Amino acid sequence: MEDSVDRHLARWRGKAPFDERVEGIVSRMQFLVKHLSHTKEAALAEVGMQDFEFETLHRLVARGGAATPSELAADLLLSPAGMTGRLDTLERSELVRRVRSTEDRRRVDVELTPKGHDLWMEAMTIRGEVETSMLSALGPEDQATLDGLLKHLLIKAEADR
Repeated sequence: MEDSVDRHLARWRGKAPFDERVEGIVSRMQFLVKHLSHTKEAALAEVGMQDFEFETLHRLVARGGAATPSELAADLLLSPAGMTGRLDTLERSELVRRVRSTEDRRRVDVELTPKGHDLWMEAMTIRGEVETSMLSALGPEDQATLDGLLKHLLIKAEADR
């Protein structure tokens, strides 16, 4: 069977200096990342959420449901002002709430609300279904092999940084 990368390689054969195997692998990885990005967007649209909302809720869930604005800003690589605007929007939507710390009244914590958690969970469920469906093209052994190969590539890429 032919895929879009096979057609891409055929169009460029003899016109550009690249190793076809390397180009095929890299192009397929890029196309799969684009596909996953589109499925994420579709999942978020299905539940009425924007990417910035999801990413913020995702970081809150990873931190156990609560964090300081500065911790979230660091996680999301945002300025304090950018984080404030984001939290304002999320708070108006009742997805998070700001509460004064009981230990230090000067400190404000951001907490995930039940509504925020439910919405995040709904988006994660849809994304998981799409990802599982895509990977169902491979059996369990092939999935394990692919996971191992991708891990080797990522270790090399991270070491070369």
